[in-house]
Amino acid sequence: MTKLYHLNTPYQIKGLSVKNRVVMPPMCQYQARNGIPNEWHYVHYASRAVGGVGFIIVEMTSVAENGRISPNCLGLWNDEQRDAFKPIVDAAHAHNSKIAIQIAHAGRKSLGEENVVSSSPMIYEGNPDAGDGKWAYKTPKELSQPEIAKLVQAFQDTTKRAIEIGFDAIELHGAHGYLIHQFYSPKLNQRTDEYGQDKFLFGKQIIKAVKEVMPAEMPLIIRISAQEFGENGFDLAYGCEVAKQFVAAGVDVVHVSGGGDGQLDKDHHPSFNAGYQVPFARAVKQATNVPVIAVGKLEDPELADYILASGDADLIAVGRGLLRDPYWALNSQYDNNTPSNEVQFTPKSYQQAY
Repeated sequence: MTKLYHLNTPYQIKGLSVKNRVVMPPMCQYQARNGIPNEWHYVHYASRAVGGVGFIIVEMTSVAENGRISPNCLGLWNDEQRDAFKPIVDAAHAHNSKIAIQIAHAGRKSLGEENVVSSSPMIYEGNPDAGDGKWAYKTPKELSQPEIAKLVQAFQDTTKRAIEIGFDAIELHGAHGYLIHQFYSPKLNQRTDEYGQDKFLFGKQIIKAVKEVMPAEMPLIIRISAQEFGENGFDLAYGCEVAKQFVAAGVDVVHVSGGGDGQLDKDHHPSFNAGYQVPFARAVKQATNVPVIAVGKLEDPELADYILASGDADLIAVGRGLLRDPYWALNSQYDNNTPSNEVQFTPKSYQQAY
């Protein structure tokens, strides 16, 4: 196996130092009750820390009760939820991983919720199998300006709780058709007020609010859809403008993804092959000159290493690969000819296996 010269090197983002370039991206587990993490979440995240992941990002966690993707998703809008996250953060740190939390509001993509809201009253017409048939998407209510102000405050309050717990960074979920995306998307935001005239305003206000309570050395990450994959979706040039606007507002890292705006348009999405979203990451990095996280079927470690070597991205998110194998970061370095001293980040108790 080729040595992973880049994937296994440390990286520094402001005050955050990670031991390697492997990121566990947010992946919903649908295991929570009342937004509270439980034993499943503890084992899920702690095992990836033991498995050598340098930077873990906890799954989408809502800032409000009506902002969850489903009733089984995490929340951080109260102190009971805050306290339940603490053992997860402590476990990650105990195994030398850094850990962030992705905070968000699902907007019109909130299932099983009566009070569905969005930038505009447009129902989501996406995956008809979402929610396992238990729930259906509803036409959202258009948020009033006072309601928007309360949501911005909710993002700030959730950030405060995350900092109290000890998270190392904050990620805003501004991708995949969730509420921040619903505001910056030209086809999803049909407002005529200031939030329609400046479609980046809602996101910029959230960035300002959370930065006000974050330590100066803590990185703020935002995940964006750099291109929409549905009918009449925006292109990569507009996605780069989204990134530029949010970086100018104070974002330190861009986590570059795509889609989530509706049913796929066969003429408007890339072929879903390994590395298919790397060109998005490259374009955003060139447009913003800030670190980017690349995503998109990157579980081949040599491909991941090449992407870093080429300068297309600074960190590599491995999603499904880490769901299948909690020890992907260790095992990606290993074959039967690998000397044990070349498999990095291995817990002492496991070293005899390498």
